[in-house]
Amino acid sequence: MPSVGGSIESVTLDGRNFAVAADAEAQRKLGGFENEVQSNGDGTARIIKTRVPLGLDGLTVDTDDSRGDHEFLQALSDRNDYFPIAITYASGLTYQGSAQIVGETQTSSQNATTAVSLMGPGILTKQ
Repeated sequence: MPSVGGSIESVTLDGRNFAVAADAEAQRKLGGFENEVQSNGDGTARIIKTRVPLGLDGLTVDTDDSRGDHEFLQALSDRNDYFPIAITYASGLTYQGSAQIVGETQTSSQNATTAVSLMGPGILTKQ
């Protein structure tokens, strides 16, 4: 079976579903560990493991003012905790985790979209 790329179909943030712009080039980071190798004086080396958060960057979601989407996104940003997320890809696969919005939530009035970046603890897992 071939690899399937393409648009993210939708993202669900704290139970609310958002369509994602078809041309959004989102970058997924599962979370877990990043590794670094450091040399020792005797020629051996050691692995330094640093835990990193899950992340989704470059997400552009459809924002409907009549539904209060911008206000909803801002309310999520204002929270002091993480909320459940689910990302559904063109392949039909869905990844889930807990995250918080990072950065600004500015809505484009011309395109009716909002750029959203997410980061959170743990690992994004396939449903």
